[in-house]
Amino acid sequence: MAGQLWLSLFRVPHDVDAVRPRGMYGVALVRYLEPSPLTYDELLVARVPEGEKAVTITDIWVDSPASMAGGRELWAIPKQLCDFDLLLRQRLMGDTARWSTDVDGRPLASATFRDLSRMSVRLPFKGATLQTRETGERVAAELTGSARVSPCQGSWTFAADGPLGWLAGRRPLLSFRQRDFRMTFG
Repeated sequence: MAGQLWLSLFRVPHDVDAVRPRGMYGVALVRYLEPSPLTYDELLVARVPEGEKAVTITDIWVDSPASMAGGRELWAIPKQLCDFDLLLRQRLMGDTARWSTDVDGRPLASATFRDLSRMSVRLPFKGATLQTRETGERVAAELTGSARVSPCQGSWTFAADGPLGWLAGRRPLLSFRQRDFRMTFG
């Protein structure tokens, strides 16, 4: 898989519900590009459960029915459908990305990222997801890859009456971009 990723970290100081306990959450917007098997956009929220070395995806939306079906069936990732809009302005010293997302015409989340520099070093990364099916079966998937990583300024707006309303009004602790990532997942 290949593409662009913008991610911010948020601290949630209290339990939201049984699926979303207090802790650290990553919220990412991703654009999967050629030569990925599928090209699509994605908004995801993930947390690192205590005592685990893998993230659990609590909320995720894509604009590809094929990605939604595959994520649910293969990896127990609870993908839902969403519409995305991205305006990416590339400049000599940094880029500005403006994302907006909506479900059935209702705003879900929007974000703006300003890269602090186009100068970035390609770094390797490794991780995993750990999901639980409704049957209780745990499904793990590993991911490895590399990306040109750089810090960026990120700001988010979450619809207070939407499924991510529990993040409304929160400011990210930090944000970064993975430019031109290449990744294997599974």
